[in-house]
Amino acid sequence: MNVQDAIRTRRTIKEFTPQAVPADVLDRLLTAGTLAQNHRLTEPWRFCILGPQAHAALAAVDAKMATKPVIVAVTCALQGDAFQRKEDYAAVACAVQNIQLAAWAEGVGMQWSTGRTAMSPETAQLLGIDAQAEEMVGLLFFGYPAATPPARARRALAEVVRRLP
Repeated sequence: MNVQDAIRTRRTIKEFTPQAVPADVLDRLLTAGTLAQNHRLTEPWRFCILGPQAHAALAAVDAKMATKPVIVAVTCALQGDAFQRKEDYAAVACAVQNIQLAAWAEGVGMQWSTGRTAMSPETAQLLGIDAQAEEMVGLLFFGYPAATPPARARRALAEVVRRLP
């Protein structure tokens, strides 16, 4: 699948089959994230792949987590001044987009969650995230799609662009 097709057809997947995503596939997808642009080559992304015990512990906090075949927490290393931290957070968002497009190209679905469970102090504690050193960017849920939602309407480019003389 070429990148334009991946961008146009990618969907957020919330329902997964029980089929496991092989570790080597997950590693390839996360590696795509490490290739994202980042100012000053700070490489601020951190990935925490939840094993069975951590997955079960998170599902005890939020039962919906039990339906997610693979969960990866994504954080941003906190370094430098406020401007650098803003740039680094943007770089981690770029990394997540790379991961999502790479996953879609391989037939793997993904959802990026920034909801209450992802951002709760309880989740951070459960995952061993030091709030002084890392900021939670979200949880990534991976699996093979059980259902693919239709595309949603998007604004036309003319509605969101300004052209200056």
